[in-house]
Amino acid sequence: MSYDTQPKASHFIDGAYVEDTSGVPIPVIFPATGKQIATVYAATPAIVDQALASAHRAQRQWAAMSGTERGRILRRAADMMRDRNHDLSVLETYDTGKPYQETIAVDATSGADALEYFGGLAGSLTGEHIQLGEDWVYTRREPLGVCVGIGAWNYPTQIACWKGAPALACGNAMVFKPSEMTPLCALKVAEILHEAGLPAGIYNVVQGLGEVGASLVTDPRVAKVSLTGSVPTGKKVYAAAAAQMKHVTMELGGKSPLIIFDDADLDNAVGGAILANFYSSGQVCSNGTRVFVHEGIKEAFLKRLTERLSNAVIGDPMDEATNFGPMVSEKQMKIVLDYIEKGENEGARLVTGGKRLNRDGFYLQPTVFADVTDDMIIAREEIFGPVMAVLDFSSEEEAITRANATEFGLSAGVFTRDLSRGHRVIAQLEAGSCFINSYNDAPVEAPFGGTKMSGVGRENSKAAINHYSQLKSVYVRMGDVEAPY
Repeated sequence: MSYDTQPKASHFIDGAYVEDTSGVPIPVIFPATGKQIATVYAATPAIVDQALASAHRAQRQWAAMSGTERGRILRRAADMMRDRNHDLSVLETYDTGKPYQETIAVDATSGADALEYFGGLAGSLTGEHIQLGEDWVYTRREPLGVCVGIGAWNYPTQIACWKGAPALACGNAMVFKPSEMTPLCALKVAEILHEAGLPAGIYNVVQGLGEVGASLVTDPRVAKVSLTGSVPTGKKVYAAAAAQMKHVTMELGGKSPLIIFDDADLDNAVGGAILANFYSSGQVCSNGTRVFVHEGIKEAFLKRLTERLSNAVIGDPMDEATNFGPMVSEKQMKIVLDYIEKGENEGARLVTGGKRLNRDGFYLQPTVFADVTDDMIIAREEIFGPVMAVLDFSSEEEAITRANATEFGLSAGVFTRDLSRGHRVIAQLEAGSCFINSYNDAPVEAPFGGTKMSGVGRENSKAAINHYSQLKSVYVRMGDVEAPY
């Protein structure tokens, strides 16, 4: 392999790469071939302690810098990430299996966007003055302390920055644990931040599985936990953090509805459904995997969708022509194949796909089921793979009621030419990140997060500042104190 995928060491702590081979070895597998391309070692208790100790020690000095100074370092790191976009995108493709055509456009660039945006905000984080007659109150916006970020495997570079940028802008330190399936990219984020001038200890990366995450979440030195992951994992992490009254942000899964009305532009609606189900091989938490299509256009929709899916270029993700890559792992591929089998057994109509491709790696065909009903497992559970469920509906009211009949509430989308209907329907859908005549746009300027079981808190935008800082109120009395005795 011409590209060196083995990192210098498994962890990045206190401004340097750190190795401890006594930890559990974690093989890094390239999903396009199934071959091992690197090895990292899970953090031992000593490594976890080293990371938290360095973050705890360095954080006060970082918080004492002006926001403008902190922002300058983040913006410098953003420029460096853009300069190195090609190399970072190649590494992301090896780490995740996502096509280079995707990673070059989305992953490191959106990470750089987050560093630039929060770097720009850092100097504006002020409190307020409240006049009360002659007395007055002022507020101070202060960092929380040491934050722990726990990443998912679908967007490792982006998530490392989505969590790190607001945390650092507010004056916190961070210890970030990537998913054990995609451990490579966060190390490069840490390296770039340090090179950009970030003080040692402010952004650390440690590898590991669930027990490493648990030891980070329950450490008393940690003030805040931000997780991107599944609902079952989120419940455990939330409960562990709550036991010590830690701040949390939970970005969890979904089974989001995409409602396509009969007046929608058909090609735009099909394009939206493709982005909502097959981008990153369907491995996106906000995906609109319950596609409600008005019964009057269902067959036309399915015909056009099938035509366009036949144009998907499935192949080597390093080939710039490829636009549909493998699943992240053999385990995830088997989970999705099991759901496809359940869909067929439940009587859903398999319109296209449904099979593993006869080639190396963890490739599945883009799969579409029609005639899906609300009670089917494939319409209720998050699959996290390239499987679309198409459901019929006849009225706006029915679509809204059925769309909301889920424990999840991450995203929702509507395709219609009727402007008032678009806003009216979105207003009634129980979801945090919504789209009209579009799907899965996630600019850093907009809040991102869910309702119901899909999580708490928001990432990105000015809203994230509230989740990585706290307000101190100071009452100032200008006159004498009156006391009863």
